[in-house]
Amino acid sequence: MGSRSRNEESHNLQKYGVPLYGAGWVPYDQVIRSTHKPPKQQDDDDKEEDQHGSKDEAVADKSDDIRRNYYVVLAGGGGAGNSGIRNAVLLSHFDFASNSLSDQPVAELRTDSDLPYRMAIHPHGDGIICALQNSCRLFEWDEVENTEIRRLGVKISEKVLSQLENVGQQLALTFDSEGTIFAAGSENGNLRVFKWPSLEIILNESEAHASVKDLSFSPDGKFLVSLGNRGPGRVWDLASSAVATPLAKENDELFASCRFFPLNNEDYVLYIAAITDRGASIVTWNTTTWKRIRTKQVVREPVSSFNVSADGKLLAVGTASGDISIIDSSSLQVRTTVKKAHLGIVTALAFSYDSRALVSASMDSSVRVTVIEDKKKSGMPLP
Repeated sequence: MGSRSRNEESHNLQKYGVPLYGAGWVPYDQVIRSTHKPPKQQDDDDKEEDQHGSKDEAVADKSDDIRRNYYVVLAGGGGAGNSGIRNAVLLSHFDFASNSLSDQPVAELRTDSDLPYRMAIHPHGDGIICALQNSCRLFEWDEVENTEIRRLGVKISEKVLSQLENVGQQLALTFDSEGTIFAAGSENGNLRVFKWPSLEIILNESEAHASVKDLSFSPDGKFLVSLGNRGPGRVWDLASSAVATPLAKENDELFASCRFFPLNNEDYVLYIAAITDRGASIVTWNTTTWKRIRTKQVVREPVSSFNVSADGKLLAVGTASGDISIIDSSSLQVRTTVKKAHLGIVTALAFSYDSRALVSASMDSSVRVTVIEDKKKSGMPLP
């Protein structure tokens, strides 16, 4: 297992003066590549292609990979009142070549007295839905022109999410993998599932849990798993809008977070991060029988955030003390731990869409990008 200190790579850690509650990656394949390339760079690329032709395609592909824009979207703030801390949605740029985040946000949209407390990014470029104090709001990607360079920005959408107005604080938001279904779970236990973008209601359960903590759609969009602040998890059959089965806890477990991942075109696995009196465990579930396959303790501290990489090879957990751990999904062995990655609780984790990096955010106002080391290049066995 590898371990790093917080100060080794300070250029990939930034503070933007806003306590952060949401973090994710802009889906650049859908938003960035075709529309946000600086004009001069495009001209240079065209000339290079004319000069060298197809024999240099491998080099060109590598250069394009280095230049590719990776943007991180963040949400947070000081909430209502006179704290003096702004509420905002932020965009930061990450550069793989230098392993660095931009010193300042490349774009910022303030949300007045409304704290964007939870966030869901549409996987195919429709924007971001943020949970504010009493409603949800849609934000769209925007193009900001500054001299010859076009940069990505964010703006408030004209589309009003009428079904999510005056519904109280939402604690869990998620899209399915195709971006055609959206779910929101509230502080008061109400679970709502909609078709997207029509917002036609699929499921509306007022007492799904005492309070909804986390949500995850199955890869085929047939099921939704919901976790509450106590009690068992639930698997919802979206065709019948009913509970298919409960997911029972064992002993002192407290289910904290859940994520599906497809094993192949037909089968998928469910991971649940659970808090116990010994720290945190990962529970793996068979999604045909909905029985436990395996439970393994992975860290000795309570887990505060959890996610799965896009390629399914890695899991990540963040803890209340600010550590992050990257875990092999097959063996459930910890592969890398960054001790004190943040000085406060890790509130959000997200792998990049190509599984090359992990962004983590904290209430201490910090955001960090951890590049995933290639074990093949380092001589270590692949997961």
